[in-house]
Amino acid sequence: MKRSKPRTSRAGVSGAAHPAPDHAYFSNLIWQIADLLRGPYRPPQYERVMLPMTVLRRFDCVLAPTKARVLAEYERRKGGKLRGEALDSVLNRAAGQRFHNRSPLDFEKLQGDPDHIAQHLVSYIQGFSADVRRIFIEYFEFEAEIEKMRESHILYMMVSQFRNVDLHPDTVPNAQMGLIFENLIRRFNELANETAGDHFTPREVIRLMVSLLFIDDDALLATPGVVRTLLDPACGTGGMLAEAQSWLRDHHLEARLYVYGQDYNKRAYATAASDMLMKQVDHNGRGDNVRLGDSLIEDRFAAGAFDYFLTNPPFGVDWKRQQGEVRREHEQRGFAGRFGAGLPRVNDGSLLFLQHMIAKFEPVRPKEHKHGSRLAIVFSGSPLFTGGAGSGESNIRRWIIENDWLEAIVALPEQMFYNTGIGTYVWIVTNRKEERRRGRIQLFDARDLSASGGSKESRRSLGDKRRHLPDGQIDEIVRLYGLFRDGGRSKIFRNADFGYTRVTVERPLRLRYRMTIDDKARFLDACPFLLDDVQVIDKALGRKPMRDWNAVWERIADLLHERGSRWKKVEQRLFRDVFTHKDPEAEPVAKGGREQGFEPDTGLRDFENVPLTDDVDDYFEREVRPHVPDAWMDRAKDRVGYEINFNRHFYEYTPPRPLEEIDADLKKAEAEIVRLLGEVVG
Repeated sequence: MKRSKPRTSRAGVSGAAHPAPDHAYFSNLIWQIADLLRGPYRPPQYERVMLPMTVLRRFDCVLAPTKARVLAEYERRKGGKLRGEALDSVLNRAAGQRFHNRSPLDFEKLQGDPDHIAQHLVSYIQGFSADVRRIFIEYFEFEAEIEKMRESHILYMMVSQFRNVDLHPDTVPNAQMGLIFENLIRRFNELANETAGDHFTPREVIRLMVSLLFIDDDALLATPGVVRTLLDPACGTGGMLAEAQSWLRDHHLEARLYVYGQDYNKRAYATAASDMLMKQVDHNGRGDNVRLGDSLIEDRFAAGAFDYFLTNPPFGVDWKRQQGEVRREHEQRGFAGRFGAGLPRVNDGSLLFLQHMIAKFEPVRPKEHKHGSRLAIVFSGSPLFTGGAGSGESNIRRWIIENDWLEAIVALPEQMFYNTGIGTYVWIVTNRKEERRRGRIQLFDARDLSASGGSKESRRSLGDKRRHLPDGQIDEIVRLYGLFRDGGRSKIFRNADFGYTRVTVERPLRLRYRMTIDDKARFLDACPFLLDDVQVIDKALGRKPMRDWNAVWERIADLLHERGSRWKKVEQRLFRDVFTHKDPEAEPVAKGGREQGFEPDTGLRDFENVPLTDDVDDYFEREVRPHVPDAWMDRAKDRVGYEINFNRHFYEYTPPRPLEEIDADLKKAEAEIVRLLGEVVG
């Protein structure tokens, strides 16, 4: 059977020589077809049709060369003993793919009966193997869209237009097809105004992440027979999985990498699952390598450990819907579960994905051929520093750093991602650091890098994405990262450099006693039965201010003892609250007895973040005592925290301009203003 050729012109002038079409050409071509949906669909709804139609046409083109062979094999097996998966397996072999279509229809034949095209298109989809049928029927939910397009009289036009788009792998290789999906999804997300952190990752960022992930594993990956596994728990359309496969094909053709992914979005999952089916991906036969579900509450890989992890989790996206189950796992299972280290605030769940992946780390046991795990994850700036000592975020950072798992953080240029201009960071986390990296963390600042050349496509602005990393700059980042030297863009720190002890600094409560008529009335309104005692106290102590509450209360206690009166604690507290006021000139209030120290003044309570590399007592004597001599530390309230302040570590002081230069510029400006005014008047 001859493979169909596209009728759509690729050039503005017939017969002229033109370069081979790239992914941008095909993306624009498919996007032009989307205009047919205008009216029945709003632009944010285009993806309901365009993604499944693109995938369907790709399947059609991939299967075209072996279509006749599959139909012949199906006719021979039809009505026999083989059913279900067994029959699918035989027909898949005939197709030379991990899927097949046993329907006699294809995109070319679908155009032959416009009046019944909806019925035929559904029949064509039903002819696929079970895994593909599920993708279109359950996850793309495409039958409903077919009916909607039929009612709107646009279904035949859609099929006809896609018939003219050649998506065969000879024309559009797998890597280019992935870029087409990414380009389309970016546009759909922009139309829908999706959350900035909930999108796919630009290809150059993935390439950088993959390069850093595999940077030290050349020998391991080149070992014959070694099989490695990689998981993306928020895989979206599968871009990271595809790029990891592509990188290994370029660098270690003999390496075998089984890739797995999970995503909660049905359409993204359907696209990724379709893409994986069409590729010659390594797979170990344990089941679908891309699975549907929310990784935080529906872990589809609960029993597995993996060698590598790549992900760009939703950041700045709340996890209220998952909060109940996640909190139960944290409280009931602790470190036996995934979230033992702590829970971040509910408005950003990205650190939950990091814990989820670390829980699946392979242990380091070389004799058992277990070599540990490495992960690369994209974060916004929030996980670096949000949350003080004792908070969920700080406790998660502490857990990772004190276990010596954080290898490095790379700061990316701003405006690298679509639909967001916020700063982003790549964290490299592993339980098998090189010897030279142990006890150390590398910070790498690539924020000022961006494309200064390259193709028009690589330079042009896409939504809020205005910065690009060309291949040459990615290679330079990887080279400098691998050198592991302190200086310039790369800075090396000890793990403890990011930790601190949050010490509570107390100062004594100082109270001045004085009984006034108004205060006396207020107290007796609350405790009228103490009138006789108050009268005795008033007469004995008088109405003058007294700045030593300890002595005052000792005298009152003696008076009450002489009278045989016993006040309750609540009455004693009320008396002090009514008749005393804070006075910095008063004597400190003793706690219990004078030998037990002083009561703290909560209004003067302060906190000091003492670096873990400093002795707390020395720091206190050096930094606190000279300013507040009466202060002390309540060490029972100590909390250890961790934060990574990129700006502080890479801040470069810029001295102000000399005053002479500023004065000269002002005089020039004044002279120019006078000249312009003269021209106006003249």
